[in-house]
Amino acid sequence: MSLLSSLTGPADLRALRPDQLPVLAGEIRDALVAAVAKTGGHLGPNLGAVELTIAVHRVFESPREPIIFDTGHQAYVHKLLTGRLDGFAQLRQRDGLSGYPSRAESEHDWVENSHASTSLSYADGLAKAFAVRGDTRPVVAVIGDGALTGGMAWEALNNIAAAQDRPVVIVVNDNGRSYSPTIGGVADALATLRLRPGYEEALAAVRQALHRAPVVGTKLYDALHAIKKGLKDVLAPQGMFEDLGMKYVGPVDGHDVEMMESALRRARSFGGPVIVHAVTTKGFGYPPAETDTIDAWHSTGVFEPDSGLSSAAKGPEWTDVFADELVRIGTERSDVVAITAAMLHPTGLAPFAERFPERTYDVGIAEQHALTSAAGLAMGGLHPVVAIYSTFLNRAFDQLLMDVALHGQPVTLVLDRAGVTGSDGASHNGMWDMSICSIVPGLQLAAPRDEATMREALRESVQVSDGPTVIRFPKGALPPEVPAIERRGRVDVLRRGTTPEVLLVAVGSLVPMCLAVAERAADHGIEVTVVDPRWVMPVADELVTLAGEHRLVVTVEDGGRAGGVGTLLSQALQDADCDVPVRTLGLPQRFFDHGSRGQVLADVGLTEQDVARRIVEWAARVADRAAVPAETEPAEGQQ
Repeated sequence: MSLLSSLTGPADLRALRPDQLPVLAGEIRDALVAAVAKTGGHLGPNLGAVELTIAVHRVFESPREPIIFDTGHQAYVHKLLTGRLDGFAQLRQRDGLSGYPSRAESEHDWVENSHASTSLSYADGLAKAFAVRGDTRPVVAVIGDGALTGGMAWEALNNIAAAQDRPVVIVVNDNGRSYSPTIGGVADALATLRLRPGYEEALAAVRQALHRAPVVGTKLYDALHAIKKGLKDVLAPQGMFEDLGMKYVGPVDGHDVEMMESALRRARSFGGPVIVHAVTTKGFGYPPAETDTIDAWHSTGVFEPDSGLSSAAKGPEWTDVFADELVRIGTERSDVVAITAAMLHPTGLAPFAERFPERTYDVGIAEQHALTSAAGLAMGGLHPVVAIYSTFLNRAFDQLLMDVALHGQPVTLVLDRAGVTGSDGASHNGMWDMSICSIVPGLQLAAPRDEATMREALRESVQVSDGPTVIRFPKGALPPEVPAIERRGRVDVLRRGTTPEVLLVAVGSLVPMCLAVAERAADHGIEVTVVDPRWVMPVADELVTLAGEHRLVVTVEDGGRAGGVGTLLSQALQDADCDVPVRTLGLPQRFFDHGSRGQVLADVGLTEQDVARRIVEWAARVADRAAVPAETEPAEGQQ
């Protein structure tokens, strides 16, 4: 039996001899590569966190002593060490393990944090709660993979440092990256500590002294810490964490379990807030990931584990089209600039950055700053294009509303991974953006249906000069092109019924399904006209006119129903005193378990068969209601 398969929880891990730990680390890496090769997932961050996570679980007693991972995608090793090896064969699959911490899976998962820079706030709150209850147990937060570039982490640090008697141990997993190499002043300061020539050698004696000390009391700790601090003043800048009033241990080799354990035990014994700065390599131990200069295999699809080669043929995707068109626009307009929140490659901005490096800004994992900085760029006469995942727009709503829209600034937001993404679970489904954007005055939102409308929408958006524009599109391959048979203003007519019975309003990527739905309905004698609003916010006058010409209107969207396209169209029809019934099909406002996109859509009835059945049923009811007055109306001469 392997060491990994013998572990039922952290207690078994703590019982292992130190000489067994390198073998265990190797088995964990093999298990990670084998599992992620079959299902896809976040491989690079976890390969780099193997020894660090082993050390954390050997020093702290989970679940009684909370261990919180930020971001949650670096918690695969934590799952393996807490008895979930058997579930790894179905990682990120329906009824299998989540790709993030999950309270439903294990008592060892305190929070389900899969958005970055949140762990320190959770830890601060837990430590305060324990203090109020007279409980002195420590709280551990493992932060890294770029999460310290987020402002929320520093707000939490400010609060944690204010209470020197609350035992919060912050493990900085410093791999110099988020998705790609981390950008910014915080990253530069960490890199200076990590890479300063001679620093490691000069601190070797201090480390050995600390390592040999079995128990570090406050006086010994302070004395040795003062020696280290003095060396640091000579060889490197003053530690930014120490400036906050927090104890600092490091840098420590994050791939040396013995050294990590020693550092963590010292931190634990201090009894107050301590930073443990661990230096790791993203993708460590798997050559294809270590040598990948783009993102060290941050997130991968299915691949061959021996070679690292992708197993799936890849055609052009939505992100590729955006990337190409933005470069074309950039060559024509020198005022167009690009902003990314630590996701240059995933959001498609890398080609623009390569062509126009002086017009590309990576702000780190800081979506709030990205939006307000974009407003400033726009005030300065430029047109910023901010590319982020749809799910991360949630974090910058106030900035979109008050800093961009209130000032009428021409900022374009490009939301990748909109709609149901599936395998990453509740936090990553991009289902909230249209609900959020629908209440922002002056905002215009486009949902392109194919490559041609994607390119067109991007060009139209950068022409807008008096307010924010948003373009949303899903993850994955492009659908076939769907030409319009007629254009009325911004509304494309894609299929025309022979009678004005049902108007089917298809939003964005759901257009192909809606056209198939119309054919199914036609087989049941229901005539359906299919239109694509293209710019779904605000509701176009032409769409209101078209709706008023039909007996039933049905909207289909892959966003939340509350505040979505159907809601807006219903309100617009009421404002126009148009009483045509509207039926809205979309996502109910709830959190969905991870699974494939198709599985999640099927769960809520957004399939071709389900939508066609409901349209036939609704159309029949409308026809029945229309027939009732004629049948019950008294004959001529009757009273």
